[in-house]
Amino acid sequence: MSEKQPEAKVENIVASITLNKRLDLNYLAETLERCKYIPEQFPGLVYYLDKPKATFLVFETGKLVCTGTTSEEALHRAVNKLVKLFKKLGINITREPEVKVQNIVASGDLHARLNLDEAVITLENILYEPEQFPGAILRFKNPRVVFLLFSTGKIVCTGAKSEEQVREAVNALYKELKDCLLYTSPSPRDLSTSRMPSSA
Repeated sequence: MSEKQPEAKVENIVASITLNKRLDLNYLAETLERCKYIPEQFPGLVYYLDKPKATFLVFETGKLVCTGTTSEEALHRAVNKLVKLFKKLGINITREPEVKVQNIVASGDLHARLNLDEAVITLENILYEPEQFPGAILRFKNPRVVFLLFSTGKIVCTGAKSEEQVREAVNALYKELKDCLLYTSPSPRDLSTSRMPSSA
């Protein structure tokens, strides 16, 4: 059976943004649609962007957090769209926003079943307690990410700072696991009962 290459898909990017401009959240709450601001419950304003789909936490310091985009390109489009909107509202933002990716969550498929018992023996920094959780937790050092590994070959990767780092991590993981991968097609029963938990 020929080997398929591992795949990974970005599910969510969390990024911090600095506008270098203080913001009047009361004014934004009165002016913006698709936002929520309840300062008694949370000090930030929540703004929902449709295209690209993203959610912003906006603070009066000019610091923001963006979640929900599924690519770095979409992240930057979302930030630029919000900055343009702020400028239309009369907010004088003169400096380019500073955008820093804090965490990328990606799901993936190794296209091969994984012997987790063998993986625990072979790899370092791995935790597998099947009576508590069906997956193994592997802390990778280079690049510094955390994987959830499932016997079906499905994986979840967290902690990456770029899409390129996700690809590097998944490829490095695949090489590390070569001896633990079983190239057999899952049975229909396996396909129906094995579900990777949502990474959202």
